Amino acid sequence: MLLAIDCGNTNTVFSIWDGKEFLCTLRTSTHHARTADAYFTWFSTLINHYGIKPDITDVIISSTVPRVVFNLRVFADRFFGCRPMVVGKPECLLPHYPRVDPGTQVGPDRLVNTAGAFDRHGGDLIVVDFGTATTFDVVAHDGAYVGGVIAPGVNLSLEALHMAAAALPHVDVTKPQKVIGTNTVDCMQSGVFWGYVGLVNGICDRIRVEYERPMRIIGTGGLATLFAQGEMLFDEIEDDLTMHGLTVIHDYNKKAEAQ
Repeated sequence: MLLAIDCGNTNTVFSIWDGKEFLCTLRTSTHHARTADAYFTWFSTLINHYGIKPDITDVIISSTVPRVVFNLRVFADRFFGCRPMVVGKPECLLPHYPRVDPGTQVGPDRLVNTAGAFDRHGGDLIVVDFGTATTFDVVAHDGAYVGGVIAPGVNLSLEALHMAAAALPHVDVTKPQKVIGTNTVDCMQSGVFWGYVGLVNGICDRIRVEYERPMRIIGTGGLATLFAQGEMLFDEIEDDLTMHGLTVIHDYNKKAEAQ
């Protein structure tokens, strides 16, 4: 079995893949000081709770936080006896290599999303990922990542607004009943929700014009379903796109080793 690990700036996700489906998905906060032993204690406690007894033989890691990779490597080696693949490292091959400016280092999460989206939907895509940052990944007709856009994430913007303006409270992200708010909370929720609807639709429209080809829009990330209610033209929403991309990259490397 494969243990796929996606480490983002806010959360780290562990998913167990048996070759056909994900048996379970576990989530914890990202913390660079968490040790390999702490990872295993948390991981084993939860899978025992769910009654799962996986025979993990392989581990693949995607991390936008470089400082956590060492302890995740130790975790894989110590408890599963394997050397993990790490997306973005030279030894981890990609099905399609990015076409960007020389010297540019593309985030592992964007490479993984690209691989997962192309495997499921083919090329000429815009992948919109609602994470700590809101990212737009342009996937070419042949599956290569060819660039994109990075904007502040929804929760990051809300937190910045709350921290910078003493009179404004912290509010949850939700779709307001109407655009014009009649109290402070409604005004903030409307500004964030409809502001991001406009941001995403506007950026996708501009990408389509610049790309000069028909494109489909794939939404992913925790808030994709919420924002799909706001007249966003997502063609598909993929909750497990990143984890699927990790299985695609792992499978590609295994086939390359076998040749």
